Amino acid sequence: MIAVAIDMIVQSQAPARVDLAGGTLDIWPLYLFHENSQTINFAIDCYARCRISARRDGRIEIVSRDLRRGEEFASFDELQRVARGGKLRLPLPALLIREFTSHAENLPGLTLEMESGVPTGSGLGGSSALNIAICGALSKFTQRFTGKKFAPGKLPGKLIEIARNVESQVLGVPAGEQDYYSAMFGGVQAIHLTPHGIEPEKLPVSPDEMNNRFVLCYTGQSRQSGINNWEVEKAHIDGRRDVVRHFARIAAIAAEMRSALIEHDWRAVARLAGADWAARKKAWPGITTEQIDRLIDIAKHNGAWAGKACGAGGGGCVAFLVEPEAKGRVAAALTAARAQVLPARVAPRGLQVRTEK
Repeated sequence: MIAVAIDMIVQSQAPARVDLAGGTLDIWPLYLFHENSQTINFAIDCYARCRISARRDGRIEIVSRDLRRGEEFASFDELQRVARGGKLRLPLPALLIREFTSHAENLPGLTLEMESGVPTGSGLGGSSALNIAICGALSKFTQRFTGKKFAPGKLPGKLIEIARNVESQVLGVPAGEQDYYSAMFGGVQAIHLTPHGIEPEKLPVSPDEMNNRFVLCYTGQSRQSGINNWEVEKAHIDGRRDVVRHFARIAAIAAEMRSALIEHDWRAVARLAGADWAARKKAWPGITTEQIDRLIDIAKHNGAWAGKACGAGGGGCVAFLVEPEAKGRVAAALTAARAQVLPARVAPRGLQVRTEK
């Protein structure tokens, strides 16, 4: 039996991320086909947030602050019925609520409010960060998998498993792994993708070092990562030799970048980010756009070492590696080109959950 105080409020936050190398390899089973597969990324202080409050009337209310959209159910049973029919306005939080409450008893109703800290379709793993924030809050609220003594560090595997599986249900295609690990743990990471499981590794990189060397901008164009990644995955599984060859190159680049970051060789990090981007464009031309290419050219002309689209590309955000002295100049040039420069910094911590009464 679960005892939830009627005045209980749970709040959580989880960071988005910038991927540097090895993206798309994190989708099962692609990483099984390449030796030493890993994804390199770092969390940023653009936080997805979730707030869950108990309510006396037994109703379930979901509110998306940034999408300005809501959904309400008379009870958990009604949510279950609507979910089975596939007619949900906000499927991700609704299906997560269903998952966390399916075996719970004596739960009060709840209001779940959420917001993403990044633009829709940014390529920064915003939906996965929101997913982890919701999972953390629901786990605390329902005492599912944790009991009364909630400690996020003791259950990351279970939360990531639920988050990945439910997001795959919503997308209709396989979801990758890397976004959940940056949201869960924060910092700069090498996420090792092995046959015996996923092994995240925090890299010894100072947040200040990274902050001084990257600029992040939003193109204003949204994109659908699930579709882009699925097309690439199908081509790989179908055995297209050029795609397989390019992904072997991407895996090798990611392994080299891990070493470059550990050695604080920023010129090598930038060179490898550029090489990763070049390999991606060859593997799937739709990953870039005229606007992305133009912004990268502008940034390089103003002192950037390298630039690459975040996530699956086709729009969204572009990250640039720069020498510290050129950071302001690059940001100003991108702003003049009508890109939205995001004031992002490295987020050293991942998921955080707290309770109020």
